[in-house]
Amino acid sequence: MLNKIAIEYSDSHRPRAAVRTHRTDDPIEAEDFLMQLLACGAKIQTIKHEGIALPRPQFDRMLKVASERLAAQLLRTSLEIDAAEVKHRFGFAT
Repeated sequence: MLNKIAIEYSDSHRPRAAVRTHRTDDPIEAEDFLMQLLACGAKIQTIKHEGIALPRPQFDRMLKVASERLAAQLLRTSLEIDAAEVKHRFGFAT
């Protein structure tokens, strides 16, 4: 049985870097994992749903949500402000 979401990534941007796959049934966990990949600069190859690669708009939407959550988290930590203030000042929902 396939997990609903599979994220294929590599730790390096070298052409022959090993591609790894993170599988989950939980979309929030998938976003959390994408946040980690973005934070460490990993190369994100594809995001699949039920074995089929997401179309570009859906792929981009998942990355946009993950990057906005990451930015909000970084702002909260760096500025020592709460989620409401991040939303008010920067427009990032947390």
